[in-house]
Amino acid sequence: MRALLIVALVLSAASVGELAAWTVFAVRAWKEWRRSPFVREGLEGEPVELPALSVVIPAHNEERVAAECARSVLASDYPRLELVFVLDRCTDRTRALLEPIAAADPRLVIVDNGSCPPDWAGKCNAARVGAARASGALVLFADADTRFDPRLLRASVAFLRRRGLGMLSLWSSPTQQHWFERIVQPVAAIMMLKLFPMRRMDGRLQRRPFANGQFMLFERSAYEAFGGHAAVKDDLLEDLAFARGMRDKGLRQESAIADGMLTVSMYDTWPAFRTGWKRIYIESCVRNPDRLRAQALQLSVITLFLPALSLLSGLLALPAAAVGGDGIDAGARALAVAAACAAALAWCWRTAVVAVIYRLSGFGPAPALAFPLAGAAIVRILLEGARDLRARVPVRWGGREYVLEPTDR
Repeated sequence: MRALLIVALVLSAASVGELAAWTVFAVRAWKEWRRSPFVREGLEGEPVELPALSVVIPAHNEERVAAECARSVLASDYPRLELVFVLDRCTDRTRALLEPIAAADPRLVIVDNGSCPPDWAGKCNAARVGAARASGALVLFADADTRFDPRLLRASVAFLRRRGLGMLSLWSSPTQQHWFERIVQPVAAIMMLKLFPMRRMDGRLQRRPFANGQFMLFERSAYEAFGGHAAVKDDLLEDLAFARGMRDKGLRQESAIADGMLTVSMYDTWPAFRTGWKRIYIESCVRNPDRLRAQALQLSVITLFLPALSLLSGLLALPAAAVGGDGIDAGARALAVAAACAAALAWCWRTAVVAVIYRLSGFGPAPALAFPLAGAAIVRILLEGARDLRARVPVRWGGREYVLEPTDR
């Protein structure tokens, strides 16, 4: 038993490391949250001019979500609004579900797009088609799986104009209808915040510019000065390409938190979730397999390695702490008690910090108990992304397949 106690004491360094790491993480997360911009700030203060706004939504086989999205946009309290749905090579019932809505509300325009140039990503091409049809001084590109709060458009336009931005993007609030949305998606979102910290998202200073293609609002003049979607025509994450390009051209852009005013139902099955997030991480890591593996290693240390060592330390120390044993004097027993308590405290503190972060992000706190399992799922997705890049496995997205070339950037 004395040998087990020695091992437990050595491993208790993991418990101490967890306590320190999660304390630092809690402080940083709280600071980030307090200074993060929220789009509802646009509803405060003096009113601003609300020019004509065109909402463009590219849709490829979106019968699951398109009608509800259209209704939520048309229910907005924005005074001068048009909604352009671009049906991109659709083979499902998307048009049939949208037609009754368009018949009842002339603000909804349905545009059919039956082809895509070989050197364009499908979504970018559909967005280009919609932008050519749009007439507003402001153009918003959104995804068909989003839902708008009635005040969202007014808040977003006021936020954009008060800050003198050319582009505003929002961090959406995901739905929680499926188990993977409740358990795994919070860690997926935290991973994106690790890659693109909010403190680096100021449009003038950001080192890693970020935008979310689920909601990108442009002054039309800035969109055209950038070059429109033609400037990002072959990017599978056109939002990040827009963010980088806007910065490089000196056009101001920022991201804000929707905080429930924009919800999104990204994936309805676990395989779709894994495939979609794998594509997101591949592009976020600029198609660099080594970067994907490095992110997987860091996440595995935080979510798996340290918690496992801490747990093992507590389990090995517990018998000596509880009943003593051969070769266990009072001093050694006190050390065993300390090791067991450190392991328990590390587990409780980690779970509490994660639960608070989940709650602030719009998730329930209960899935924090499954944080290590969720971390393991995201680690697997990152490693699969690195493997697929190396093997040139095609990425299927928007009705087409793309073979991505790995980089060393």
